[in-house]
Amino acid sequence: MESAALSFANLHNHGELFANILRARRDAFILNNQWDLPQTMGMEYDQYDTPQSRWIAVHEAGRVYAGVRLTPTTARCGIYSYMIRDAQNGLLESIPTDLLFDDAPVDEATWEVTRGFIVSDLPASLRQKVRMKLVLEMLRTSRVEGIGRMVALLPSNWHRWAARCKLDMEAAGRNMNMGGIDYQAVWIDFGNQLH
Repeated sequence: MESAALSFANLHNHGELFANILRARRDAFILNNQWDLPQTMGMEYDQYDTPQSRWIAVHEAGRVYAGVRLTPTTARCGIYSYMIRDAQNGLLESIPTDLLFDDAPVDEATWEVTRGFIVSDLPASLRQKVRMKLVLEMLRTSRVEGIGRMVALLPSNWHRWAARCKLDMEAAGRNMNMGGIDYQAVWIDFGNQLH
Protein backbone atom coordinates (compact mmCIF):
# COMPACT_ATOMS: atom_id res chain seq x y z
CA MET A 1 0.00 0.00 0.00
CA GLU A 2 1.35 3.41 -1.03
CA SER A 3 0.43 7.06 -0.65
CA ALA A 4 1.12 9.93 -3.01
CA ALA A 5 0.55 13.66 -3.31
CA LEU A 6 -0.29 14.67 -6.86
CA SER A 7 -0.05 18.06 -8.51
CA PHE A 8 -0.32 19.15 -12.11
CA ALA A 9 3.49 19.27 -12.08
CA ASN A 10 3.86 15.55 -11.27
CA LEU A 11 0.74 13.88 -12.71
CA HIS A 12 2.83 12.38 -15.51
CA ASN A 13 4.81 10.38 -12.93
CA HIS A 14 1.73 8.60 -11.60
CA GLY A 15 0.10 7.03 -14.66
CA GLU A 16 -3.66 6.55 -14.16
CA LEU A 17 -3.65 7.53 -10.48
CA PHE A 18 -5.24 10.96 -10.92
CA ALA A 19 -8.06 9.54 -13.07
CA ASN A 20 -8.47 6.72 -10.52
CA ILE A 21 -8.84 9.28 -7.72
CA LEU A 22 -11.63 10.99 -9.67
CA ARG A 23 -13.25 7.59 -10.37
CA ALA A 24 -13.12 6.70 -6.68
CA ARG A 25 -14.62 10.11 -5.82
CA ARG A 26 -17.49 9.37 -8.22
CA ASP A 27 -18.13 6.05 -6.48
CA ALA A 28 -17.97 7.68 -3.03
CA PHE A 29 -20.00 10.82 -3.65
CA ILE A 30 -22.27 10.19 -6.63
CA LEU A 31 -22.97 6.46 -6.41
CA ASN A 32 -22.80 5.90 -2.62
CA ASN A 33 -23.92 9.28 -1.24
CA GLN A 34 -26.27 10.05 -4.17
CA TRP A 35 -24.92 13.61 -4.47
CA ASP A 36 -25.74 15.58 -7.63
CA LEU A 37 -22.21 16.46 -8.79
CA PRO A 38 -20.54 16.92 -12.18
CA GLN A 39 -19.21 13.75 -13.76
CA THR A 40 -17.85 12.55 -17.05
CA MET A 41 -16.14 9.36 -18.25
CA GLY A 42 -16.88 7.78 -14.84
CA MET A 43 -15.07 10.55 -12.95
CA GLU A 44 -16.34 13.18 -10.48
CA TYR A 45 -14.82 16.68 -10.66
CA ASP A 46 -15.70 20.28 -9.90
CA GLN A 47 -14.48 23.84 -10.34
CA TYR A 48 -11.88 23.39 -7.57
CA ASP A 49 -9.88 20.71 -9.39
CA THR A 50 -7.38 23.25 -10.77
CA PRO A 51 -3.58 23.43 -10.96
CA GLN A 52 -3.65 25.24 -7.61
CA SER A 53 -4.84 22.10 -5.80
CA ARG A 54 -3.08 18.93 -4.67
CA TRP A 55 -4.64 15.46 -4.49
CA ILE A 56 -3.59 12.86 -1.97
CA ALA A 57 -4.31 9.19 -2.49
CA VAL A 58 -3.73 5.95 -0.64
CA HIS A 59 -3.58 3.25 -3.28
CA GLU A 60 -2.40 -0.23 -4.17
CA ALA A 61 -2.06 -1.92 -7.57
CA GLY A 62 -4.01 0.87 -9.28
CA ARG A 63 -6.90 0.83 -6.77
CA VAL A 64 -7.50 4.00 -4.76
CA TYR A 65 -8.56 3.29 -1.16
CA ALA A 66 -8.79 6.88 0.11
CA GLY A 67 -8.16 10.42 -0.97
CA VAL A 68 -8.48 14.13 -0.28
CA ARG A 69 -8.04 17.35 -2.21
CA LEU A 70 -6.02 20.22 -0.76
CA THR A 71 -6.50 23.77 -2.04
CA PRO A 72 -4.77 26.94 -0.83
CA THR A 73 -7.12 29.50 0.69
CA THR A 74 -5.49 32.05 -1.62
CA ALA A 75 -6.78 30.18 -4.71
CA ARG A 76 -8.75 32.02 -7.38
CA CYS A 77 -10.32 30.74 -10.59
CA GLY A 78 -12.87 33.00 -12.19
CA ILE A 79 -15.52 33.83 -9.57
CA TYR A 80 -14.42 30.92 -7.34
CA SER A 81 -11.85 30.73 -4.58
CA TYR A 82 -12.19 27.57 -2.45
CA MET A 83 -15.27 25.58 -1.50
CA ILE A 84 -15.75 26.64 2.14
CA ARG A 85 -15.20 30.35 1.39
CA ASP A 86 -17.43 30.21 -1.68
CA ALA A 87 -20.16 28.55 0.40
CA GLN A 88 -19.85 31.27 3.04
CA ASN A 89 -20.09 33.89 0.29
CA GLY A 90 -23.31 32.33 -1.07
CA LEU A 91 -21.88 30.92 -4.30
CA LEU A 92 -22.82 27.28 -3.52
CA GLU A 93 -26.46 26.37 -2.95
CA SER A 94 -25.72 22.94 -1.43
CA ILE A 95 -23.67 24.21 1.55
CA PRO A 96 -25.08 26.68 4.13
CA THR A 97 -23.50 30.15 4.28
CA ASP A 98 -23.17 29.98 8.08
CA LEU A 99 -20.88 26.93 8.10
CA LEU A 100 -18.00 28.74 9.87
CA PHE A 101 -17.94 30.61 13.19
CA ASP A 102 -15.65 33.28 11.62
CA ASP A 103 -14.83 34.62 8.17
CA ALA A 104 -13.19 32.10 5.85
CA PRO A 105 -9.44 32.72 5.81
CA VAL A 106 -7.35 33.89 2.89
CA ASP A 107 -3.84 33.02 4.04
CA GLU A 108 -0.85 31.37 2.34
CA ALA A 109 -0.25 29.01 5.30
CA THR A 110 -3.91 27.86 5.45
CA TRP A 111 -5.25 25.30 2.99
CA GLU A 112 -8.65 23.68 2.59
CA VAL A 113 -9.27 19.92 2.68
CA THR A 114 -12.23 18.71 0.59
CA ARG A 115 -13.51 15.61 -1.18
CA GLY A 116 -12.12 13.34 1.54
CA PHE A 117 -13.20 9.71 1.28
CA ILE A 118 -12.38 6.13 2.14
CA VAL A 119 -13.90 3.56 -0.22
CA SER A 120 -17.01 1.94 1.22
CA ASP A 121 -15.92 -1.65 0.61
CA LEU A 122 -12.60 -1.35 2.45
CA PRO A 123 -12.49 -4.00 5.20
CA ALA A 124 -12.74 -2.60 8.74
CA SER A 125 -9.38 -4.19 9.54
CA LEU A 126 -7.68 -1.86 6.99
CA ARG A 127 -9.53 1.39 7.69
CA GLN A 128 -7.23 2.72 10.42
CA LYS A 129 -4.11 1.82 8.42
CA VAL A 130 -5.47 3.62 5.36
CA ARG A 131 -6.57 6.63 7.43
CA MET A 132 -3.08 6.88 8.98
CA LYS A 133 -1.36 6.66 5.57
CA LEU A 134 -3.64 9.46 4.35
CA VAL A 135 -2.84 11.63 7.38
CA LEU A 136 0.91 11.00 7.05
CA GLU A 137 0.81 12.05 3.39
CA MET A 138 -1.13 15.18 4.39
CA LEU A 139 1.62 15.91 6.93
CA ARG A 140 4.35 15.43 4.30
CA THR A 141 2.47 17.72 1.93
CA SER A 142 2.02 20.34 4.65
CA ARG A 143 5.80 20.41 5.11
CA VAL A 144 6.46 20.71 1.37
CA GLU A 145 3.83 23.41 0.85
CA GLY A 146 4.40 25.31 4.14
CA ILE A 147 0.87 24.61 5.39
CA GLY A 148 0.39 25.54 9.05
CA ARG A 149 -3.27 24.65 9.28
CA MET A 150 -6.10 23.30 7.21
CA VAL A 151 -9.83 23.92 7.26
CA ALA A 152 -12.07 21.02 6.36
CA LEU A 153 -15.74 20.13 6.15
CA LEU A 154 -15.91 16.66 7.72
CA PRO A 155 -18.55 14.24 8.98
CA SER A 156 -19.43 15.36 12.51
CA ASN A 157 -17.89 12.25 14.06
CA TRP A 158 -14.39 13.64 13.30
CA HIS A 159 -13.51 13.83 17.01
CA ARG A 160 -13.77 10.02 17.32
CA TRP A 161 -10.84 9.37 14.98
CA ALA A 162 -8.83 12.63 15.31
CA ALA A 163 -6.97 11.44 18.41
CA ARG A 164 -6.27 8.01 16.89
CA CYS A 165 -4.71 9.76 13.90
CA LYS A 166 -2.77 12.14 16.18
CA LEU A 167 -4.38 15.21 14.61
CA ASP A 168 -4.81 18.48 16.51
CA MET A 169 -8.36 19.41 15.48
CA GLU A 170 -11.07 21.74 16.75
CA ALA A 171 -14.50 22.84 15.60
CA ALA A 172 -14.56 25.77 13.15
CA GLY A 173 -18.34 25.84 12.66
CA ARG A 174 -21.70 24.40 13.63
CA ASN A 175 -23.04 20.90 12.97
CA MET A 176 -25.25 20.76 9.86
CA ASN A 177 -27.01 18.07 7.89
CA MET A 178 -26.22 17.95 4.19
CA GLY A 179 -27.47 15.17 1.98
CA GLY A 180 -28.47 13.07 4.99
CA ILE A 181 -25.01 13.26 6.59
CA ASP A 182 -24.05 15.45 9.57
CA TYR A 183 -21.04 17.67 8.80
CA GLN A 184 -18.98 20.22 10.68
CA ALA A 185 -16.19 22.57 9.62
CA VAL A 186 -12.98 21.94 11.57
CA TRP A 187 -9.47 23.34 11.91
CA ILE A 188 -6.56 20.94 11.58
CA ASP A 189 -3.36 22.39 13.04
CA PHE A 190 -0.13 21.28 11.38
CA GLY A 191 1.93 24.23 12.67
CA ASN A 192 3.72 22.29 15.40
CA GLN A 193 4.59 19.50 12.94
CA LEU A 194 6.25 21.61 10.23
CA HIS A 195 9.76 21.27 11.73
